[in-house]
Amino acid sequence: MLVIHNKINEKNEKTERRNNPTIMKYNMNEINEKANYCLSCKTKMCMKGCPLENDITEFIKKVKEKEYEEAYRVLCKTTVLQPICGRVCPHKSQCEGACVRGIKGESVHIGDLEAFVGDMAIENGYEIEKFTNEEKDKKVAIIGGGPAGITAAANLARNGYNVTIFEKYDKLGGILRHGIPKFRLDEKVLDNQIEKILKLDIQVKYNSILGKDFTLEELQDNFDAIFLAFGANISSKMNIEGEELDGVYGGNELLEYGNHPGYTNKNVAVIGGGNVAMDASRTIKRLGAKSVKVIYRRSEKWMPAERKEIEDAKKEGVEFLFQNNIVKIIGNEKVEKIECIKTDLVKKEGETREVPVDIEGSNYIMDMDYVVMAVGSKTEKELVESLGVELTKRGNIQVNEKYMTSKNGVFAGGDLSGTKATVAWASRSGREASNNIIEFLQNA
Repeated sequence: MLVIHNKINEKNEKTERRNNPTIMKYNMNEINEKANYCLSCKTKMCMKGCPLENDITEFIKKVKEKEYEEAYRVLCKTTVLQPICGRVCPHKSQCEGACVRGIKGESVHIGDLEAFVGDMAIENGYEIEKFTNEEKDKKVAIIGGGPAGITAAANLARNGYNVTIFEKYDKLGGILRHGIPKFRLDEKVLDNQIEKILKLDIQVKYNSILGKDFTLEELQDNFDAIFLAFGANISSKMNIEGEELDGVYGGNELLEYGNHPGYTNKNVAVIGGGNVAMDASRTIKRLGAKSVKVIYRRSEKWMPAERKEIEDAKKEGVEFLFQNNIVKIIGNEKVEKIECIKTDLVKKEGETREVPVDIEGSNYIMDMDYVVMAVGSKTEKELVESLGVELTKRGNIQVNEKYMTSKNGVFAGGDLSGTKATVAWASRSGREASNNIIEFLQNA
């Protein structure tokens, strides 16, 4: 059954905003200080550091002038995920990492200001405006309602195209809802922003699974273009001895489905150094584990996780074993111990970062109850192979410079096509893919 999203009336909007405790918890003096700290550089390095290329100095200028709706309009030119990216993006390695003020001191708190503007939009009912009121006679199907999918849907709808999202769950959000813990991204903020996006007259078919409820061929018969954006959320394995034992979990799956074992008085090892490792370790610690150890084979400076997430994990009691690696999981049917080895970092010619090398004879064993693998993610192999499109050596869907797959009119983006695994990069992928879909439809 196709569910058409209807606009909620103004009275209900005001009631929802009034009852939403997650929005507008801001000290305006602090917001003003953060905005005024920006130098309004003519050469916008922060903009270059942002995957979405948001005009950061311009939107902060509007915040300085207390023109919050105008600040929102500036951001709307390049993103529809303002309150979300403001909260969960790795700012220190993106926009804030490129900030000129960060060369000799602290960077501008760009993420906080973006979240503030996004929340102001929710609080005051600022709408995402369409680029045109002309309705096109072309239909686009989007498979997956994560950051790439909903961004593509928004951009297409803003340009007048008829868009239907096919979503396997009963709510949109993808990794935003099923991968990022609620202590990092409150569900009410996500719901509010998705509500705002769907007001662009986007249709959604919920509880619809590709390969089960519909096929790619069926969509090709009924739509003028298709965008594949259902993500790549299968945890990678290390292929070490004992990985098949009971008590070994994938970090992605734990976060997506929430089917956690009982952690009370248990020791848990989380393998990896990215944001999935941080989210999993913090979640597990909050669920009552006696000890949570993050094991990472490089030094702390090479951890791909956001610095703030690492520091927050430490504050919450997560332990870090840097320059250590797991080599074996030991147990009789279930996890009982793990064997690790210490590593040294060696600079090799042609490598951009130091390579971890095992230190011979440094092996040691720790008692452990659970092991969580957070060393990367991959696509659902059987599903992507069934689509009949070309794949990369890593199992991602192969796309050209226009984001089109080997099937004419079928596009792909986000993690599915190997995009860098952050919300902003996925969103950019969706935006750029949708622009190419528009070009394709115009020339069809």
